[in-house]
Amino acid sequence: MSETRLHRLFNRARLDDRQINELIGLAHGIIADGIVNQAEAEYLFKWIVANATLTDNPVVRLLYERVDRILADGILDSEEAADLLDDLSRFCAGDFEIGEVQKASTLPLCEPAPTLTFSGSSFCLTGTFAFGSRKDCQSAVIKLGGVPGSLTQKTTYLVIGSYTTESWAHSSYGRKIEKAVDMRSNGIPISIIAEEHWVGQMRL
Repeated sequence: MSETRLHRLFNRARLDDRQINELIGLAHGIIADGIVNQAEAEYLFKWIVANATLTDNPVVRLLYERVDRILADGILDSEEAADLLDDLSRFCAGDFEIGEVQKASTLPLCEPAPTLTFSGSSFCLTGTFAFGSRKDCQSAVIKLGGVPGSLTQKTTYLVIGSYTTESWAHSSYGRKIEKAVDMRSNGIPISIIAEEHWVGQMRL
């Protein structure tokens, strides 16, 4: 790859990250009072449309599709407002207490969460886990007959840790989520699950 092409790609990545930062900030502002109104929803939708290149990001695309569907009839009713508040909280990890590390974005999780099959399944662990260290988590997977590893097209489950010290937009944690969402949208049978569900299934 030429040096010019590399610079172009790097500059594009920096621009995308700056826009995602702005979107996360916008989402935080909207949910700050615990209510999403019609004007805020419309402004959010217009912002995403105006920054259309961001919809190449699978997580942002998912948010865009949800807002588009909610505003399809031009009216934000109370149930839709509550749903959008929840979506935005999940998108920007907004439901955290002062002094607490931010919780993982749960926006792309499989709904409903699947019943897990541990034996012979491949698990990719990403983020920071309340369960324990990465080694502890991998040992738990192995003990139940699963195989811990990196994210590939053969991965059965991507498990997102309860906490992370960085925004998903700028970390390898976030890139794995984006890649898994993209894989899933292209028909690859990967499940994206939260640590809480993973731990709960281990206790069955």
